[in-house]
Amino acid sequence: MRVQLEPALEELTGKIIRAGFEVSRTLGHGFLEAVYRNALVEELLASGLSVFKEKAFPVHYRGKQIGVYIADIVIENAVIAELKVAQMLIPAHAAQVLNYLRASRLPVGLLLNFGKPRLEIRRVLL
Repeated sequence: MRVQLEPALEELTGKIIRAGFEVSRTLGHGFLEAVYRNALVEELLASGLSVFKEKAFPVHYRGKQIGVYIADIVIENAVIAELKVAQMLIPAHAAQVLNYLRASRLPVGLLLNFGKPRLEIRRVLL
């Protein structure tokens, strides 16, 4: 069952996904994650979106900061894009994004796997 996002988030995630497909189509597969991250940032900025690369979020436990999570890309202070270059996405990747959403208190994350000939995408909701 697909959970429906509010229209603004649905539109935003659509823009991010289209940008991901453009990067994948242009570069193909086989590069390191950093190459795709930099290209996706450029594509998102060209779309007029607010983008933060490698944004830090504190992780708390019992009221104390115990670490920091570095998000690959945060778009419009609403969506985390977590990039992978893997043979396939596995449940642990989605669990990782869910933890990142908890730490950041952002509502939605997108897993983008550039490790295949065609971009693989998973949406994760808090």
